[in-house]
Amino acid sequence: MARRQAADGRRGLDDLRPECGRACRRLAGARAARRGGLARVKAEFAASARYALDAGFDVVELHAAHGYLLHQFLSPVANRRDDGYGGTPERRMRFPLEVVEAVRRVWPADRPFGVRVSATDYLPGEGADVPDAVRFVSALKPLGVDFVDVSGGGISPRQQVKTGPGYQVGYAERIRRETGLTTFAVGMITEPHQADAIIRDGRADAVMLARGMLNDPLWCWRAADALGGTVHCPPQYLRGRRLGMDISRTVTPRAV
Repeated sequence: MARRQAADGRRGLDDLRPECGRACRRLAGARAARRGGLARVKAEFAASARYALDAGFDVVELHAAHGYLLHQFLSPVANRRDDGYGGTPERRMRFPLEVVEAVRRVWPADRPFGVRVSATDYLPGEGADVPDAVRFVSALKPLGVDFVDVSGGGISPRQQVKTGPGYQVGYAERIRRETGLTTFAVGMITEPHQADAIIRDGRADAVMLARGMLNDPLWCWRAADALGGTVHCPPQYLRGRRLGMDISRTVTPRAV
């Protein structure tokens, strides 16, 4: 984002933040974002979306969770600005919404555009919480955002998180119910029947897996087996598959 000249002459990245207090100033390159810097960051977000489009991507998701810059603006823990970009929830939302508008202008209307949000900072009485997330997501909808990916936390090492299977699904459920926007759920969703129940019960429109896929790259095949679905797999895998095989076409082995 905002760039600085490194000691050896190479250009590096500044640690750009909404506000830079005493602890922040001790970090090399850390500084508070000024209006000129914010305009540059918006332009770079839009440029990134254009690069994704040129590269052939069908979907983009803007990361406004987990302590990254846009989340920092949204959270009262990180954003203590006293200008038009800080203070009230509406002013803290201002810059992230401007970035959303900038990306939406360059991303085609027929391709999905989503935003990842932290529904709560997990800092009771101090950080942003679910009503703030509902307010933000409600503001995203008229800007042409097609879905939200609902996670939580990441703004402070002092966060108080009690994890467990599906521990963040309730946030997605509430945001979906109160905003009407297409909502994805995350948070220790690891089993096919668990994922299926979340969608069947109307708690979310889709589930997103990360660590579950890292742990089991063939998770989708296992889910199809468990839920009675079928999947297509390359011919090389057929003899190792017992359930859920898509055998709609004849495979004739041949020497290469």
